Amino acid sequence: MATIYFYTFLSVIAVSLLSFVGALSLALNPKRLKKITMFFVSLSAGTLLGDSFFHLLPEATAKSDGLLLWLMVITGMIIFFILEKIICWRHCHIPTSAEHPHHLGLMNLIGDGLHNLIDGIIIAGSFLLNPALGIATTVAVVAHEIPQEIGDFGVLIHAGYSRKKALFLNFFSALMAIFGAFISLLIGQQMENFSTFIVPFTAGGFIYIATADLIPELKKESRPWQSLNQLLSILTGLGIMLILKFLFE
Repeated sequence: MATIYFYTFLSVIAVSLLSFVGALSLALNPKRLKKITMFFVSLSAGTLLGDSFFHLLPEATAKSDGLLLWLMVITGMIIFFILEKIICWRHCHIPTSAEHPHHLGLMNLIGDGLHNLIDGIIIAGSFLLNPALGIATTVAVVAHEIPQEIGDFGVLIHAGYSRKKALFLNFFSALMAIFGAFISLLIGQQMENFSTFIVPFTAGGFIYIATADLIPELKKESRPWQSLNQLLSILTGLGIMLILKFLFE
């Protein structure tokens, strides 16, 4: 159990530190930043789908293949949809501009804090079921967090925060992942079947993010060469998840 705790908190701390990549938005010109961001959006779509279908769902069905499992998958999708509706939390990774405005900084911090809390819960829940599953889920979350944090930092700057304050607040929000992991591990100790619920829930949430948020952003690009790059990035994400699958079997 101590090993699970160690790897879980190591993973969520690493994810939290990714909040500082938002500073890239200040060092790069907008055109280059958009290219990098969209690459990670594409990669993220592939890793989230790959983790769901190559790792999470097979692991979940191996433990329980009943109706409850698929109800949890659907529940994950619906809960993520509800969260977006309630707090206007959207996994948008396009940098803020006059043509593409975002919500106010405070609303973004609240939404991002909840987002990071859930990341911590699902990472810890995955480690509770299987350490290899935890690593694969962490990789998927990391790929998703890079464009997310770049976008979040841009929102805070656009909302009027100084660079230093934006970095601090973004990092503070990211630390909610550690709190989420603690909650997940605590519940997991008290509830024997917790991981069998959280894993299919996570799969549903990842599928929702990839198909409802990320891929629609990619579809806005119609230029053949850029579309091919997006496809290759998605396939790269899927390939990473396949490699992890074979490495840990």
